[in-house]
Amino acid sequence: MRTFDRSGRSPLLLLCAPLLCAVVLAPSRAPAFDGTPGADAPAGAAIPAAKPRTIEEFVRIGAQALRSGETEKGIDSLRYAADQGHAGAQWKLGRMYAEGEGVERNDIKAFEYFSQIANMHADDNPATPEARFAADAFVALGSYYLVGIPNTKIRRDPARARDMFAYAASYFGDPDAQYHLARLYIDGDGVDRDPRFAARWLGLAAHKGQYLAQAALGGMLFKGDDGIPRQSARGLMWLTLARDGAAGPQDKWVVDLYEDAFANASADERAMALVYLEQYMKTVR
Repeated sequence: MRTFDRSGRSPLLLLCAPLLCAVVLAPSRAPAFDGTPGADAPAGAAIPAAKPRTIEEFVRIGAQALRSGETEKGIDSLRYAADQGHAGAQWKLGRMYAEGEGVERNDIKAFEYFSQIANMHADDNPATPEARFAADAFVALGSYYLVGIPNTKIRRDPARARDMFAYAASYFGDPDAQYHLARLYIDGDGVDRDPRFAARWLGLAAHKGQYLAQAALGGMLFKGDDGIPRQSARGLMWLTLARDGAAGPQDKWVVDLYEDAFANASADERAMALVYLEQYMKTVR
């Protein structure tokens, strides 16, 4: 497993060992996962030949069941695939438990699923399909370590959170991880405050369209920060992009930051920000 810190030498802390989740069996009258009759099938009944289902089929069945509102069936199918090591099924279950989507919210179960992904796929080639699940799992684990999970062994550990974010930011190039890593150095949470180091990570994430990174970078450039000269027009450009990406009430700070900068910008700064924005949009296209 690789990880990177500012010197390129700090080892990644060991991930927590994956915790096995029990397979939830279907009711006794339902066919088993291999297509054979359940225990209550009539004696002597003919058993049709059934082609064993693949793990991918269980994932498709689970996803379709969830879309149709058959939550229990969907979870059973996904859990079976997750127990066989399917990263996509593990990620979906982790997200469901983390957000309380169709199930009662359970952060420790979510943590366990994300841990399984991180342990199994940390060294996957970033170009593989599983890499996006692994990167997101590292970000989720880092977020849990930032606050801890009440009444569990998962305690607040900013240093470990930093390792999770740094690994996903460096090895997988994940923009969400890059933003969260930068946020630690902006706030000085568990690390020495370093706006210049944070700005480098924010720049990488901002150019990938991560609107929170665009907002944070824009705010730093508009006002200037320790070791970062004021670049008001370019900062306003990033804040404009961030405002367009803001999606809900939780992003009010993004909108407020833009409106405050726009109100305090001169006419020349606004005009230059528009020029920068037009140039940026051309490169994106």
